[in-house]
Amino acid sequence: MGFRVTDTLRWGDDSLTIELAWSDDSAVVIRAVDAPRLHLDLTAFAPVVEVLTVAAGHAPASDRLDHTQIGRRLRYASHSVERDDAVERLRLVQRSDADGLSAELVLELPHGTGAIRSHVVVTNTGERRHVLRQATSWSSAIGGSDVDDWSLLRGRSEWLGEARWKRTPLRTSGLAVIREDLTGHDRRSSVTAAAYGTWSTSGDLPVGVLESPALGAAWIWQIEHNGPWRWEVGEDIDGGVLALSGPTDRDHAFTITLEPGESFTTVPVALAWGTDIESALARLTDYRRATRLAHPDNAALGVVFNDYMNTLDGDPTTEKLLPLIDAAADVGAEIFCIDAGWYDDSGAWWASVGEWQPSTVRFPGGLDAVIRRIQDRGMVAGLWLEPEVVGVHSPIADSLPAEAFLQRGGVRVEEHERFHLDLRHPAARAHLDAVVDRLVADFGVGFFKFDYNINPGSGTDLSASSPGLGLLEHNRAHLAWIDALYERHPDLIIENCSSGAMRSDFALLSRLQMQSTSDQQDYRLYPPIAAAAPLSMLPEQAASWAYPQPEMSDEEVAFCLVTGLLGRFYLSGYLNRMSEEQLALVREAVAAAQSLRTVIPAATPFWPLAATDSIDGPVALGLAHDGSAVVSVWSRRAGSEPISLALPAFRGEDVHIDALFPQRLDAWETQWSREEGVLTVRPSNVDASARTFRVTTSRS
Repeated sequence: MGFRVTDTLRWGDDSLTIELAWSDDSAVVIRAVDAPRLHLDLTAFAPVVEVLTVAAGHAPASDRLDHTQIGRRLRYASHSVERDDAVERLRLVQRSDADGLSAELVLELPHGTGAIRSHVVVTNTGERRHVLRQATSWSSAIGGSDVDDWSLLRGRSEWLGEARWKRTPLRTSGLAVIREDLTGHDRRSSVTAAAYGTWSTSGDLPVGVLESPALGAAWIWQIEHNGPWRWEVGEDIDGGVLALSGPTDRDHAFTITLEPGESFTTVPVALAWGTDIESALARLTDYRRATRLAHPDNAALGVVFNDYMNTLDGDPTTEKLLPLIDAAADVGAEIFCIDAGWYDDSGAWWASVGEWQPSTVRFPGGLDAVIRRIQDRGMVAGLWLEPEVVGVHSPIADSLPAEAFLQRGGVRVEEHERFHLDLRHPAARAHLDAVVDRLVADFGVGFFKFDYNINPGSGTDLSASSPGLGLLEHNRAHLAWIDALYERHPDLIIENCSSGAMRSDFALLSRLQMQSTSDQQDYRLYPPIAAAAPLSMLPEQAASWAYPQPEMSDEEVAFCLVTGLLGRFYLSGYLNRMSEEQLALVREAVAAAQSLRTVIPAATPFWPLAATDSIDGPVALGLAHDGSAVVSVWSRRAGSEPISLALPAFRGEDVHIDALFPQRLDAWETQWSREEGVLTVRPSNVDASARTFRVTTSRS
């Protein structure tokens, strides 16, 4: 390592240990990471905390998160180690007396997960004001001395095209060779991802992976924030650097003024390591399960029917719903959610949201009669709600005080005919509390689909020193509102939706039970989204729509149903118009989903096929559990060649390949290569077909 080390600290448990190092004339750095079958030396000098203020910028000048003058002036002051029933915790304090600032790094390791959560508390310990422009939640070297050793796996989302992942060598991802060693100055640029506004996963994703087969190492990280964030991978003369942050001045109009004695806490981030991508993700998956809200639904995983997708499309009425309710109950659905429009009398529900009173036009006998039908058929009743917005034509837009809405320059922020509530304001929170409490009390609602269809931009400057700060405070107030909601209604099941998955960050997923993965309505385009979802969320939270229709062939019906099987099973479609043969397939799929409820919440994802960007290429997703696996395969063109699925965990073993779903359609031909650990399947000779297989051995 290119600096003098006088003190070190090793911290962690058998699943993960990190080594921190420092000296009297050097900031604290992460020097090494140890995990099962992994030792990774971090050779580049990268202070573990970076702080940027108006009075102290970068050296050399750049737009990176790291290379801050304060970050390099911080010096070790103290540390403490704590342990409770859930986590190991390290608190390490650094100070810069010249700047009058301290930075406390807080690391938490949920026992045995092999992943850590990190955040930083920056405190003004001096006598003058500081204007903070950014502070990292994590900063470190990535390992090795050459970024040529590393590849970057990053994802992007857009509405209807979520979770598109691409792997590229880090050198060609944006870190071209520039010979900065000749200048003696580190490069100023980095490979960067950032989110804008409140759609935390619209565009770049807050999850990323670095992998080095040469070093036998992989990193995976996630930024746990329901608002703006930034991550970056940079290159210094002595190696690569990773930095993770919440909102910044550069990207998000964020600054915060710290008077003497005041503190700022960064957003949490999490990191895990392994020998390859899938082993690192397995540890992050364990961490996600260990840190999410304890809830009965985490294991129950009730089958949900929702009337929206490719079905009622926001136009529910008593006449349309009753046949769907009966059909959903007949195939085994356990939750029935009435989607958008249930509160609207005008037929134009988009701009009228906010009051959340049932329509008397749509439900002449009352919404309660429809909900009783759901409950009488043995299902939990659910309603769609978009709590954070108020339509411009809603009476709530005038009845709440102006200060209860996000503002810029004294004007309420409007986007797509909606105003956005500011959940810092007690009137906004009281309004939403009253809505949820009333719907639960009056109708016995046990499930909500929380949607979120606008992005208000950089934030609010009302009672905030910057729009980005106002938005951060609102983001945190939003999470606090959800936490308080569960204190009152601990068994309530909530789906997180935001125009599909435009806000599917772990800040929300740690609290809510399921996540809609997309609004994609073309069943042939959905499999890549469903297959990629477990990189960003737990498989048991990933609700990928299964929306079979009566005009589909049996193979097309099965294709749609397979899309939902290796996640939270999420039905839609005109089941009430289907033939008995089609309904038999739906019942079979529901039964298969129910049989997987003990498997999916303990399984780890893997991918037997390389990702494909082809619109008609095959797609596959596997879930490994207790020496066995379930694998879904989608073939999206007729006359497909055999598909070879890599199952290295079973190499050298005799396996049993069983069709989990569908069993009533023609079986695909399968062939197992024991020596290669490859399963070859031959799809049906139709335009779209899919199968889910169970792979077992004598040891499983």
